[in-house]
Amino acid sequence: MPLKFPEPKTILSLFSICFLFAFGIPNSFSQTHKTENIVLITLDGMRWQEVFKGADSLLVDDTGMVKEPGSLLADFWHPSQLERRKMLLPFVWSTLASQGQLYGNRAYGNLVNNSNTMWFSYPGYNEILTGKADDERINHNRKVNNPNVTFLEYLNQTPDYQGKVMAFAGWDAFPFIINEERSKVPVNAGREKVTGADLTEGEILLNQLLGEIRGKSNSGRFDAFTHHFAMEALKKHKPKVLYISYGETDSWAHSGNYDEYLFSARQTDKFIREIWETLQSDPQYKDKTTLIITTDHGRGTGKVTWKDHGDEYADAGQVWMMAIGPDTPASGEMKAKGQWYSSMLARTIFSLLEIEYPDATAGPVIQEMIR
Repeated sequence: MPLKFPEPKTILSLFSICFLFAFGIPNSFSQTHKTENIVLITLDGMRWQEVFKGADSLLVDDTGMVKEPGSLLADFWHPSQLERRKMLLPFVWSTLASQGQLYGNRAYGNLVNNSNTMWFSYPGYNEILTGKADDERINHNRKVNNPNVTFLEYLNQTPDYQGKVMAFAGWDAFPFIINEERSKVPVNAGREKVTGADLTEGEILLNQLLGEIRGKSNSGRFDAFTHHFAMEALKKHKPKVLYISYGETDSWAHSGNYDEYLFSARQTDKFIREIWETLQSDPQYKDKTTLIITTDHGRGTGKVTWKDHGDEYADAGQVWMMAIGPDTPASGEMKAKGQWYSSMLARTIFSLLEIEYPDATAGPVIQEMIR
């Protein structure tokens, strides 16, 4: 029986398959990440000590820090720090701890720090959002447009994300930090109301209340406004990238009100739960969204110094971060020794979205955060 040779087209196909396996399969053939959307949340000046240990025994019943002696004990005190942290942040220590990752418990040598040396807000947010510190130029809290480009701006320049990036913040410096003028990323912050011809009933009411209820200062507002403005936008505009900055924890800490600091932290935990449950109930976001939570800086650790931060406070550069999403292993509380930085988040977010980060000087990817 004569031998039958394959057709030339068949030989070519077999050669192509061998070539792919030998030299690597292109992206269209490889398994891609499931993350299509990003929600980034920051809690201004929230210490890692409360995140991982709950209410501080030095402060929780201090007459100089709380309105009434004993008033916080039922809500926030337990001899076990594992129980205390659940009392303070129940969503974090249930859903996030079981389905996501938490970095920054220094008791295990799991270290997260600012790479900037300023240890206050504008430098901290610049680092998170751009992927690098800029101590030479970003060494202030002034309302000056950021010369650096944030990951929000980079994404807003791409065809897939243009017009689908939004930010909401309590502090009215955020339009400058994100450089709203240049980036074209809409930023709703401070006493700013939402505008447009198609306002929802919720937005109309929030605008009215924002004009009637004063915050602690003219530069900020209560977190409830920031949260509900963001929730209305999430449902109406369906952004693919959403940034929310809550500010009350820092504001109450500076005032020395430890009770309000704890109540605000627990309320923010409820806000985060509502956001996550909303995402998981919407087909556009369910199992396609990574949620990342962090802070811009730490604080002092003493009975007086906890109120403040900056480079004169030795522990104020100590921070934390969390993540939950379809591409993040459910490792829970990270206990491996290691060092991570706020500057690593921007490139990590781009890696989750499978986009090359444009700035080669930005921090590296957090490899542990991506499956």
